[in-house]
Amino acid sequence: MDLPAEQLEADVLGTFGSILATLRHLVVADVPYLFVTSGERTPVIGADEMDLAQLRAVMESHDASWSSVLAQDVAPSEVYVRHREDGSQMQAPISIRLAQALHHGTDHCSQICTALTSFGIAPPSIDVWDFAGAGGRLVEIGPRG
Repeated sequence: MDLPAEQLEADVLGTFGSILATLRHLVVADVPYLFVTSGERTPVIGADEMDLAQLRAVMESHDASWSSVLAQDVAPSEVYVRHREDGSQMQAPISIRLAQALHHGTDHCSQICTALTSFGIAPPSIDVWDFAGAGGRLVEIGPRG
């Protein structure tokens, strides 16, 4: 779906901001989530000037690291510490960190769908079941008999 710049950059009431600003925010926010959960150094993203193709490339570059995080056998209550540049820390279990990363993405993707709807555009399905089905990760088996 190609959107004109005026739709990509239009602020939509009740959302984070424009579609482009929201996507940039999601990409920037992914870096600390990934760093804290994987321990891998992920460069800080200066997404303010990135277009959609560049944002997509950054997120796709995180794919292997997220897959590695999710493949780990970690205790849900294991506490991970985020050390911030100002010397402060945030301590939270890995289960909370992963839940927040998922929630953050879902929340803002829903806002993008709201923006698309406000422009009269049917948004894509962002349901996890649809994602699983499209990726061959869901099998439906009819009733017995």
